[in-house]
Amino acid sequence: MKFKVYIPARYASSRLPGKPLLTISGKTIIQHVYENALSSGADEVIVATDDQRIADVALGFGAVVAMTARTHESGTDRVAEAVSNRDEADDAIIVNVQGDEPQLPAGVIRQVADTLAASAAAQIATVCEPILLDTEIDNPNIVKVVRTSTQRAMYFSRSPIPCARDGRSNAQVTYYRHVGIYAYRAAYLRRFVATPVAPLERVERLEQLRALANDDVIVVADAVAECGFGVDTNDDYERLCKHWGRVP
Repeated sequence: MKFKVYIPARYASSRLPGKPLLTISGKTIIQHVYENALSSGADEVIVATDDQRIADVALGFGAVVAMTARTHESGTDRVAEAVSNRDEADDAIIVNVQGDEPQLPAGVIRQVADTLAASAAAQIATVCEPILLDTEIDNPNIVKVVRTSTQRAMYFSRSPIPCARDGRSNAQVTYYRHVGIYAYRAAYLRRFVATPVAPLERVERLEQLRALANDDVIVVADAVAECGFGVDTNDDYERLCKHWGRVP
C-alpha cells in the first residue's frame, strides 16, 4: 500500500519561534520527525514550509521540500497547498505529520495510512491513546475524543468528555487523547480546505470538527505505540530533552 507523508513546518510559532530547528541529540526536531516518517515505509516524505531557514536545513539532511505561502492558519492548509502544487493524484493517501512531533513512532504513521486504506467509507483516519493522568483530562491543550463502537469519531473537545456526572472514580470510564496525525486522500483534502470554518470548530479551535459538521467519517484507531508529546513551548522542549536524557 502506497502513501506519502507531508510534514508542515513553520518558523513563526507564537509560543516557540523556530521550534523545528531546535536540536536534540545533535539533530533538529524537524530531522527527527523526518527520519521517523521515512522509517514508516512511506513512498516519499515532503517537508512543507514557508521559511527558507527550515527549507535549507531540510534539504541538508536529504528531504524533499515544498515551499508554501506564509498566510496559512493551520498545518492542514499548508499540506493542502503543497499537495496541490505537486499535483498529487486524487486517490493518493496523504499522511499529515506535524513538524513538532519528534517522538511520534514510525509504526503509528504507517498505522493511520493503513487504517484509511482499509476503510473506503472514511474520509480521515487518525489515532488516540488513553489518558492516564487526571491533570491531562482537565488540560485544554490536550484534545479529548469520544468514539462509537466501530471507532468512528463522535466528538473532539478541549473539555473532559465524557463528563462524569457522579465523579470519575465512580464512572469507571477511560478518557482518550487525540493524537494530531491525519491520513486523507488528496481529493478529500482539497475539498476540506475549501469548506468554510464550522461554528463548533471556531469555538473549540479544532479543525477536525469541520469534518464532523459536514458528516464526514473520521476513524480513530487505538495507537499501536505510545505517541509521546509534541513541542509547543520551551517547557515542552526542556521536558523532551530531559525525557531523552540528552542535552540540546
